Amino acid sequence: MLESMTPRLNVLVLPGGTDNSYRPFRATQGTALRMYPFTWSIRARFGSAVDVRQVRYRVYGWNGGQASPLPYARAALDSITRDNPDVPVVLIGHSMGGRVAAHLGADPRVADILALAPWWQHRDWRHIRRGVRVRAIHGDADTLTSPRRTAEGIAELRAAGYDATFVSVPGGRHAMLDHISLWQGSALDVVGRALAEGA
Repeated sequence: MLESMTPRLNVLVLPGGTDNSYRPFRATQGTALRMYPFTWSIRARFGSAVDVRQVRYRVYGWNGGQASPLPYARAALDSITRDNPDVPVVLIGHSMGGRVAAHLGADPRVADILALAPWWQHRDWRHIRRGVRVRAIHGDADTLTSPRRTAEGIAELRAAGYDATFVSVPGGRHAMLDHISLWQGSALDVVGRALAEGA
C-alpha cells in the first residue's frame, strides 16, 4: 500500500516572467495563473504517481546576469528530489520558465523538458545536457518570444543527437489561450510518456 503512494515521477512547473523587474513574484499574477491548469490537470490525471509542484520565484524578472529565478528554481528541484529521491524530474516551463528549464537541464536529475513558447534569448538550449528529452511548442503568431529561435534550438539539439521535437502552433499566441487542448495535452503527453518509460 505504501509503495503505491510513492511518486514515480517529479514534475516542476515553471511560470514565466519578464526581462527586467524586481517586482515581487506573486501567486496571483498572470504568469502564475496561466500555469495552474497545467499543474492541476497533471495532478488530476496521474494522481499519486506524480509529485507535481508549481515553482514560485522571489521576483518577476530575469534581470540579466543575475538570472534571478534560478536559485529559487534550483531550490525547488532540490526540495522535490529530496522528498522523492532517485525519481526522475520533468520540467514544464512557459516563456521565461522555458529559459529556466533549459538552465536546469544541465542537472543529471532532469529527464524531460517541455518548453512552452520558451524565451531562449541567448541559445539557452545549449545548457541542456545530453540524454534529456526536449519538446518545444511555439505559436507562429507569438510576438513576445521567438518561434524561429525555438525551432533553431530544437534543430541544433537534434543535429547533436538529442531526442528533441519542435511543434508549431498555427496562429498560436504567447499566452496559450488558443489551442488549449494542444498546449495542455502536450504536458499530459510528456508526463505520461515519462511515467511509461520509467515503469
